[in-house]
Amino acid sequence: MKLISLNCNGIRSSLGKGLSDYIRDRKPDFICFQETKATQEQIPPSLWEEGGYTPVFHSAEKKGYSGVAVLYKKPPQKITIGLGDPFFDKEGRSIYLEYPDFALWNSYFPSGTTGEVRQAAKMKFLDLFQKEAAKRRKKQPNILLCGDINIAHTPQDIHDPKGNAKSSGFLPEEREWLTQFLEKGWVDTFRYLYPEKQEYSWWTFRAGARAKNKGWRIDYFFVTEELKKM
Repeated sequence: MKLISLNCNGIRSSLGKGLSDYIRDRKPDFICFQETKATQEQIPPSLWEEGGYTPVFHSAEKKGYSGVAVLYKKPPQKITIGLGDPFFDKEGRSIYLEYPDFALWNSYFPSGTTGEVRQAAKMKFLDLFQKEAAKRRKKQPNILLCGDINIAHTPQDIHDPKGNAKSSGFLPEEREWLTQFLEKGWVDTFRYLYPEKQEYSWWTFRAGARAKNKGWRIDYFFVTEELKKM
């Protein structure tokens, strides 16, 4: 089974940068998008029809903001949109697909970089997500969670840990939340497979950060301990 997770920072923009070719070349079974910034009606159906996919979108009420989507080939038994919280569900942050032997969860966590109000909202989301994850594991222990978590976990996951010690996305309380999340039986698959590697998934557009590889690892594939053993 092949899965792709991509924060596309605007799926319509990504279409103009070769997204369809990227999918065609790799032929994944699932494609999980974060930060789509669009509704399904705004996307050419050829994006999913060409590869035999079915789309499911969770778009934000606010136009051009947030949003997640999944393209899948095998129909799931059940699809759950959102986390059951009106405040965060209107921002388009969660799609959960249930199959007989596993579940796929695509999520886009809030950022707190715009100030104290959004940072407080982010911490509330983390608490909500932790509780929802525990509930869902009781029903299906084999869960694969992917997405943009907006947290760099350890100094190994960020280019300048000292300089970013007070930056949202690397705050002690956020990192502690992720530590506790992993301790509850989730596995960071990249770190499990590559314990020594220092690689990143996001770079700011400023000051040539990408070319200088001054990045953050804030995008993840997690699996439950039960799924890791399969």
